[in-house]
Amino acid sequence: MTTIAAVAPAAKPLKRRRSLARDRRWALIFSYFFLILFAIFFLAPPYYMVVTSLKTNREMVEITSNPWLIMQGFTLEHYKNLIENTDFLIFFKNTIIVTLCVVAITMVISVLAAFSLSRMRFFGSTAIATGVFLTYLIPDSLLFIPLFQVVKSFGLLNNYWGMVLVYPTLTVPFCTWIMIGYFTSIPKELDEAALIDGAGYMQILLRIFIPVAFPGIIAAMIFAFTVSWAAFIYPMAFLYRSDQLVLTVGTVTSLVRADVFQWGSLMAGALLAAAPPLVIYAFLMDYYIAGLTSGATKG
Repeated sequence: MTTIAAVAPAAKPLKRRRSLARDRRWALIFSYFFLILFAIFFLAPPYYMVVTSLKTNREMVEITSNPWLIMQGFTLEHYKNLIENTDFLIFFKNTIIVTLCVVAITMVISVLAAFSLSRMRFFGSTAIATGVFLTYLIPDSLLFIPLFQVVKSFGLLNNYWGMVLVYPTLTVPFCTWIMIGYFTSIPKELDEAALIDGAGYMQILLRIFIPVAFPGIIAAMIFAFTVSWAAFIYPMAFLYRSDQLVLTVGTVTSLVRADVFQWGSLMAGALLAAAPPLVIYAFLMDYYIAGLTSGATKG
């Protein structure tokens, strides 16, 4: 009787552990199920683009062909047509120039603005910081009409350097907001100690804040790069000549004639245009996540 009474209480923790293990197993099953489901959902468009870019035109127009499979052999003719018979390389070069210039301008303005608004307290700094972020919420479809007049007045209409002028209106507000959150999370004791040692604000920014806030800077740079690379409304409204077009507009205007769509070349162009952002995200994803999450906390 005594032995039974001593063993009985130990059965409850064992049962509880089994229940927790069973719950964890089901949670993992559901998690993997939905992860696989969402992976299939989001990877279906890129897969379809790859398949379409490798199909022959004859197979694409056949009603009985399977759109998800290559049944008559793959071809690189669409990529060859894209490179040799269109100005795709010119579009690519213009996009690289515009993107690099916009990223550089954005980071200079955003870092200086974020540092002044987060550390150099002055009258109205909080209201200005809020206003900077609110400007990011204004849609492009409302801004491109007045910006058209601005670009025209500078003589940059139908010139890709006009994109260098207008793209920062999209990138600077959000990047400044990211950097404000990141700079605010840096302990004030660092810059206070530097001020006591006789350092100026510019020295504090260059020697303390930028090295410490490097993940946040990378996150802002990736955002500015993505926006500049993928912008469509502004180049569609401001650029017309083939030698001034960027990828997003140039690929479409070159491969779409009235109601004729060169789907194979369009998919090939979209894949090649998506390659640089994909590579950057693959190598800098850890910095991007660290920059966004660190800037969201304080202290």
